[in-house]
Amino acid sequence: MKTFYLTDTGRVRSHNEDAVNIIENQNGEYLMLVCDGMGGHRAGEVASSMAITHFGKRFSSMSSIGNVKDAYHWLQDNVKEINQSILNYAKENQGSKGLGTTCVLALITKKYILFGNIGDSSGFVLKDGVLHKVTKDHTLVNLMVDAGIITIEAAKNHPKKNVLTKALGTEESVVMDVTEVEKDIDGIMLSSDGLTNMLTQEQIEKVLNEDGITVKDKIEKLIKKCNARGGTDNISIAYIDLKGGTSKW
Repeated sequence: MKTFYLTDTGRVRSHNEDAVNIIENQNGEYLMLVCDGMGGHRAGEVASSMAITHFGKRFSSMSSIGNVKDAYHWLQDNVKEINQSILNYAKENQGSKGLGTTCVLALITKKYILFGNIGDSSGFVLKDGVLHKVTKDHTLVNLMVDAGIITIEAAKNHPKKNVLTKALGTEESVVMDVTEVEKDIDGIMLSSDGLTNMLTQEQIEKVLNEDGITVKDKIEKLIKKCNARGGTDNISIAYIDLKGGTSKW
């Protein structure tokens, strides 16, 4: 099992509002996280950092996350706490209007794998060389696609494609979408939209399937490709190769 994560400011933004981490707890379970913050006066990076830090501290100190039901309630309880913390920060700090963050995560245990998502950061599984998107974006254009108002192709370049319908810290109550996936997969990738807005799924697959280079090399190459195409946003990627190397499981 090989892991790597990286975040990059990109070529256009003055600072990085993304945060990313991969944490292992005492039982050898893994929690992967990517958060894409938003808000004025660098408030976005505060919100994304708050979410990453909270989850990291709670997960790393655990002996085990438990069964699927336990994990689901643990995720929702922590989402509730993080959401309230961000709301409190915004109230206490002037200039933090619009403070919030997306959050996509994957929880990998010996018996199951769960994905969680709020916002438009993405979670994928890689199987037999093909990327499959697990998460569903919480965006206005996605609602329009579901309602049949616009097509998937039209949504890709819609002027309101970045308008979120759900994020941490923007409403008093928020619930994370949680999805269980099969364990017979080759890898898991999480990313902010700085990757998926710059590269197609096929272009990402091509890099992830390259032979003779490490996971680290692959993630660095993806970020370089985004920047070569303009790097219009912060870029964050977390990846676990479940088949590569010696697995503890």
